[in-house]
Amino acid sequence: MGRLGRAATGLAAVAALAGCSHHHARGKHVKAVPLAPARLATIGVNAYLWQASLDTIAFMPIATVDSNGGVIVTDWYVNPTTPNERIKVTVAILDTTLRADAVRVTANREQMGPTGWVEVPVRAGTVQKLEETILGRARDLRRASIQG
Repeated sequence: MGRLGRAATGLAAVAALAGCSHHHARGKHVKAVPLAPARLATIGVNAYLWQASLDTIAFMPIATVDSNGGVIVTDWYVNPTTPNERIKVTVAILDTTLRADAVRVTANREQMGPTGWVEVPVRAGTVQKLEETILGRARDLRRASIQG
């Protein structure tokens, strides 16, 4: 069964389970909260991670977008407060499931030198912070889809 077939089967199973609206817990009727699927892939990758990635880097110019392959590449971004520095980011969504290891960010940073742009190390924590921001946003999007 292909990736899309497995995703459709998973969504059908979640829909069937969500049909039961009440559970019995400690003698009380409790309304079941339907869970939004963690595996949501109407495109080639997890839709929550994809949208969260786009939202997170929305301030940067986009050079390439491939929703089936799950890759977003920005063009060079220059922060107006640091005009002698620029950064370029690549986000890769690696799976159809919303998981911490399903997003990978890489970044390149350059500074203006006497002869032009020179590659310099990315500041510590930059890539990790971007990944954490994307994951947090993806979780928020998933929670919002649960609540309607």
